[in-house]
Amino acid sequence: MVETRKIDAVTTEIIRNGMVAATEEMKSNLMRTAYNMIIYEALDFTVGIFDRAGNTVSIDIGLPMFIRGMSNTAKRMIAHFGYDQIEDGDVLLTNDAYITGSHLNHMTFVVPVFFESEIVGFSACMAHWQDIGGTLDGMTFDIFSEGLQMPIVKIYRKGVPNAEIFQIIEINVRIPERAMGDLRAQIAAVKTGERRVLEMLHKYGKSTVVQAIERIFDQGEAGSRALVAAIPDGVYEAESFLDDDGVDMGKRIAIRVKVTVAGDEMTIDLSGVSDQVRGFYNSGESAGIACAQVAFKCLMAPNELPINDGCFRPLKVILPEGKVVNARRPAPMRWWMTFPMTVVDTVFRALAPAIPERVIAGHHADLVIASIHGRQPTDNRLFLYLGGLIGGGWGAKFNEDGMSATIAINDGDTHNGPSEQVEAKYPLLVEKYQLRPDSGGAGTFRGGLGTEQTIRVMSDIMFNTQIERVECRPWGLFGGLSAFGNEVCIQRKGEEEVAYKTGKVFSQTFRSGDAWTLRSGGGGGYGKPTERNPSSVEDDVRNGYVSSEMAHKHYGVVLDAKTGRVQASASAELRAYMRANQLPVDQPYTSQATGPGGTNPQLLRRVRQSTPHQALFSFEAREFQAEARAAGLLVDRCCS
Repeated sequence: MVETRKIDAVTTEIIRNGMVAATEEMKSNLMRTAYNMIIYEALDFTVGIFDRAGNTVSIDIGLPMFIRGMSNTAKRMIAHFGYDQIEDGDVLLTNDAYITGSHLNHMTFVVPVFFESEIVGFSACMAHWQDIGGTLDGMTFDIFSEGLQMPIVKIYRKGVPNAEIFQIIEINVRIPERAMGDLRAQIAAVKTGERRVLEMLHKYGKSTVVQAIERIFDQGEAGSRALVAAIPDGVYEAESFLDDDGVDMGKRIAIRVKVTVAGDEMTIDLSGVSDQVRGFYNSGESAGIACAQVAFKCLMAPNELPINDGCFRPLKVILPEGKVVNARRPAPMRWWMTFPMTVVDTVFRALAPAIPERVIAGHHADLVIASIHGRQPTDNRLFLYLGGLIGGGWGAKFNEDGMSATIAINDGDTHNGPSEQVEAKYPLLVEKYQLRPDSGGAGTFRGGLGTEQTIRVMSDIMFNTQIERVECRPWGLFGGLSAFGNEVCIQRKGEEEVAYKTGKVFSQTFRSGDAWTLRSGGGGGYGKPTERNPSSVEDDVRNGYVSSEMAHKHYGVVLDAKTGRVQASASAELRAYMRANQLPVDQPYTSQATGPGGTNPQLLRRVRQSTPHQALFSFEAREFQAEARAAGLLVDRCCS
């Protein structure tokens, strides 16, 4: 007999937390059983529980941009087979980039949850495989060159492995033992989710669990609507740019968004986002919708758990086909994750005038990684390494400095690869991994700092980078300055370091003794730098976050050369002069920068020569350099 009583609030909360616990356990099991570092260390995956229709009930975030991909994949699988053709014990699989919205490396496994001979939900896992075939070096120009395409299939039928599918996968990957290990780990994860949902169904009954899910959806919707209703009605627009698509070098990619708030509903219109590009930076519709949903979630329901589809009911997304975040087949999608980050940032930028206390300035918006492959010197076995994930700076907000050394928003909960693991598994030596001084945008609240990592190779390898936002720097808000952009440098053995104007450096052969350096950008500043508390600037200099020169140039703070303490009267006088002359001036593009660390020496000279208080700038360049060396604060070279 089906239970029909109305569910109470306590039971709803127990089931709510049961769903969160189920996805957390799925995540833990995958981390403990996966074969590749990108899963068990970097956490490049997401797991989730979905209702009978494929709507998100609970997901445990590794990659926020998967917030839509797994749900859309489950729905497409339902449409493909129909409920009557999905059976208990089936395990469904696809990596179709135009369904998941991402690249072919993301294999998505889905199992139906059967209770009393009926499908009541689904358990799913999307995770990054180190290799899926395809070319390793250079640019790709269509999906066919990027690896194995797996349509929607049943890799298990009623609990029995489909041997032919296993064989197809094994023959298309370079290191099959690792791929098949990750495959089994993902299946274990989704079966864990299935088991935990069944336990709740047996304990509380189907009607109670279904009612609880609907109540969770309704509560999420109500909370989001209340917060949207508090935003002034209006149309809010913003524009930003990406460097290029890796093919038409230097041709900027426009990102234009329009956000309309009407009552308790919000529409995010991505019609102004660039058309799909020739290079491999495209992504699918699921990723485009996820851009809007991630921004919406951050602003309207950041702490609500579980992450579910109810909170997105007040949101409408306009996303025409053929856009860089809704590309048509067979557009290349290998580096799908990069452009969506700036779309999210631009939504924040658009809403800044309406909700200045909820948004942040621009962040470094790139994973800042290098794709490496070579042979192990001990046994000549092929290795693949996605190096970096070094983290960078996030934008400041109205009352707080930005976070430093934090992974970009696309990857949310993913982590860097520990240096010890890198050195133990690959012929690589991590020589340096540290914060990047002066990289955060100046402001009343300073942007977070980027990082820099230098790795020296111990045997021959092939090196590729696909880094963005080198030229187009993370922006500040309300008078805050732009941060440093990302940067790629190469040092051949015995030679000087070479900094590239672009972050797209393909098919470079490295010999033993060569090295590369990746530098991530910072976060933009919030508010005018001359309004920052001088004691905070003093602390920043003491901690190595800001150089003495930038304390003068950007913040108008004069520090005693011996004690490092703020000279209050001199700083007040300098700040008055800077305010009167609308200084400092922002530099949103790296090409405007012509001096060390992305600074403009002409601007610095102008301040020194024009101020009536020459003593404020009495230090000479050589004195500053000696002081900076002593403190370990040498400013990084600009990539231009």
